[in-house]
Amino acid sequence: MTFVRVLRYIVVRAVSLFVTVVIGVYLAILIANMGGYVDEIRKAQIREQVGATMLADTKMRTLPPSEVRQIIDQQIELEEKRLGLDRPFLLRSFTYLRDALSLSLGRAERLTSDRGSRQVRDIILERLPATLLLFGTADLIVFFGAIFTALFLSRRYGSLWDKIVVALAPTSAAPAWFYGIFLILIFASMLRVLPFGGMVDVPPPESTVAYGLSVLEHLILPVAAILVGSLFISIYNWRTFFLIYSSEDYVEVAKAKGLPSGAIERRYILRPTLPPIITSFAFTLISLWSGAIILETVFSWPGLGRLLFQAVGLFDTPVIIGSVVIYVYLLSLTFFLLVIV
Repeated sequence: MTFVRVLRYIVVRAVSLFVTVVIGVYLAILIANMGGYVDEIRKAQIREQVGATMLADTKMRTLPPSEVRQIIDQQIELEEKRLGLDRPFLLRSFTYLRDALSLSLGRAERLTSDRGSRQVRDIILERLPATLLLFGTADLIVFFGAIFTALFLSRRYGSLWDKIVVALAPTSAAPAWFYGIFLILIFASMLRVLPFGGMVDVPPPESTVAYGLSVLEHLILPVAAILVGSLFISIYNWRTFFLIYSSEDYVEVAKAKGLPSGAIERRYILRPTLPPIITSFAFTLISLWSGAIILETVFSWPGLGRLLFQAVGLFDTPVIIGSVVIYVYLLSLTFFLLVIV
């Protein structure tokens, strides 16, 4: 009977998550296409391109204007039919939804990978390592640095270091890209000790060691911007969380027994808080996929965030939807595993 209840719970959760994914992806399709307005933009671009191509043809200049107009209209009609723009957007939106849910991401309309591929999957996978490197480094430093610093401060409430962290916590009110601009201004423009942006020197060093050192040099400023914008508020939040557990009676009993401070932190404070810590760590890993649009743009970092910014500017809806779909699937899968485990 217990197995049946557990199975029913898992099925209900899976179905509800799937429905949520479907709704979220469909809303992303509607937003990315602006409710069909992007189709009107694409149709206008097709008319402009076909008209310019036909009028540039010397043979077309010898034909009567009515015949030229007829040929242009036929070419426009064929191009719209090839792209599926001859069908209503509402019908095509469900086709987009089916393709997105089956991870048939298709081809980008304007963007290409560095190797010239127009497959959305290739474009995303090419940008993924840069985002994982930047946000993997920064977020892991923020997460573990905040956890252990907060655990240290939870047993030293009211100390000088505790007051410093509380005083610096409001600095996280500004986003990381805001601090990134000032870091570029100081260390790249004024002091000229660090590069303005990018992931590696141009042209890239041929030596593997030199290439790695160049990447690390370019990594300093964006990671520093993320740390300044996130570290102190994370320490403050975890410190407040640990303070609740450090005031429990069993902690006072452990102190009365004369246990070392480190043993109390590990056994009586850190251990009971592992479930929310693991949950937070799991969502931190998933957030690596999303990147940061403005931060990567400020530092010219070739990651998923900058890719999404470029796709939005070019109305490249397949790339936008592909990025959203992958993130939604990973987020839902993580949430599902955390619920059933």
